[in-house]
Amino acid sequence: MTIDRAISVAPMMDWTDRHCRYFLRGIAPTALLYTEMITAAALMHGAAPRLLAFDPEEHPVALQLGGNDPRALAAAARMGAAYGYDEINLNCGCPSERVASGAFGACLMLEPERVAACVAAMVDAVSVPVTVKMRIGVVRSGVRPAVAGALGRFTEEDFAALREFVVQIERAGAAALIVHARMAVLGGLSPQENREIPPLRYEVVRRLKREFPHLPMVLNGGVRTVPTALEALAWCEGVMLGREAYHRPWVLAQLEQALARQPALPSREALLQRMAVYAERQLAAGHSLAAITRHMLGLYAGEPGARAYRRLLSEGACVRGAGVHVMYRAAAAVRSASVAGCEGLAPDGA
Repeated sequence: MTIDRAISVAPMMDWTDRHCRYFLRGIAPTALLYTEMITAAALMHGAAPRLLAFDPEEHPVALQLGGNDPRALAAAARMGAAYGYDEINLNCGCPSERVASGAFGACLMLEPERVAACVAAMVDAVSVPVTVKMRIGVVRSGVRPAVAGALGRFTEEDFAALREFVVQIERAGAAALIVHARMAVLGGLSPQENREIPPLRYEVVRRLKREFPHLPMVLNGGVRTVPTALEALAWCEGVMLGREAYHRPWVLAQLEQALARQPALPSREALLQRMAVYAERQLAAGHSLAAITRHMLGLYAGEPGARAYRRLLSEGACVRGAGVHVMYRAAAAVRSASVAGCEGLAPDGA
């Protein structure tokens, strides 16, 4: 199965749930969307119906799994494929201590043979592509000066370890790699610090692509603008955006337009109407309005009235019995600001 990986949205814990993905699909019709990481253990313990359900409009959508046991991951992959996911992805990039305590995530990069066994088991279990999300390497926890020193360089030994990791998982049948172009620090840094302190090393990913020209690679980390994305797409198969796509989702529409995936930018008003129809369905199914609208706060990012829109939407959605009228009221604040210039000429930030 061939998947267009040119644009994708990263798996983000507590963010890229089914409501978020439905919202982003309206903005970026062709982007590959990823679930939050779901552990194989959670699926094994009977939570599959709640964790795996998604709307058909989310396609193409990939399921990211966390785990380190080949049998459990194979079973979880089969569940995901049965639910209709277009891809199964193994998390080998998350550096959080909570994830590492379960012996999966970025710490798996220290065990290429185990990862290869997991990938091979998943590939044997499903007919959809199996991919791996990873870092360019890991640094073990230690005192800050030692960590800073390790992060200040990327040696030939580091690249050799990275190359061996990729050799193993390619042989196991991985269909593509999503490479976050930073080292991961195991312990000592928070997840946020792990996204900011280790320097971006796009040149390492580019070199890796030259070493494995036939293995599709997606660049992740620091991709925030259309020019940066287009520059990367000149040498790799795709770019993955994370928090920028969440807080300023319009960048996805701009990137799709730049790649001629859609002829014109969508209308924000049409997107809000689409979400209102969706929200009505979800409210009837027992979901709360706040669970949906919390993902929509960036719809008007950078536009006059964005601040009022965010406030009205976030506060109104939390009122008991709130309905979709809250969404329209928040959008009306944007229209009023646009017409009256009530917030000045400078646009609001995100």
